[in-house]
Amino acid sequence: MDVSPLRVAVIVGSTREGRVGDTVGKWFTGQAEHREDLVTDVLDLVDFDLPSGLPEHPTHDMKRFARLVDEAEAFVVVTPEYNRSFPASLKQAIDCAYDEWRAKPVGFVSYGYRSQGLYAVEQLRTIFTELHTVTMRDTVAFNLLDGTLFDSDGQVQAVTTLLDALAWWGLALRDARAARPYVC
Repeated sequence: MDVSPLRVAVIVGSTREGRVGDTVGKWFTGQAEHREDLVTDVLDLVDFDLPSGLPEHPTHDMKRFARLVDEAEAFVVVTPEYNRSFPASLKQAIDCAYDEWRAKPVGFVSYGYRSQGLYAVEQLRTIFTELHTVTMRDTVAFNLLDGTLFDSDGQVQAVTTLLDALAWWGLALRDARAARPYVC
C-alpha cells in the first residue's frame, strides 16, 4: 500500500479574458493545501497552447497535458457554465488524453449565474463516465450573482466533503491499479 499523498490535478477550464476561474481555482487549492493526504498541481488551460482542432499528430502542449493527466491520481475540474454548458477549451483539453484518465476519480468546482454551473457539471459527468473515471457526487458550486463568492461556511464544508470522497476514491483506485491493470 502506497501511503504517499494523493496527487490531485486541479484543472482550470476557462481561458476567457476576464474569467473568474483562476480566482476560484486558487481559492480551492488554498483550501485543499490544508490537507496532508493530498498534494495539488494546478493545470490552468491558459498555460497550454492547445489547438482548436485535433491534429493528426499531437503537439508539444497536447503531449504535455496528457503526461500531466497521466501523472495525476485524481482530478478536480474548475468549470464555468457558459450557455448551460462548459467551455470548448475544457473539452479540447479533455480530448488530448484518453487512457490517462482511466480508473481515477474526478470532482467538480463550478460557477455561474443562478444555476451555479451545475448544468456544465452534469454534462461533464457524462464525458468523464465515457473515459472510465469515477465522478464525485458532491460538488462545490458558486452563484456569481450573490456577490459572496468565498464568504460561505457552507462552501468550505462542501470542499471538505468533496475532498474526503476524492481522497477515498483516489487511494482506493491507486491500490487497485497497483494490484492489477484496469480492464475496460
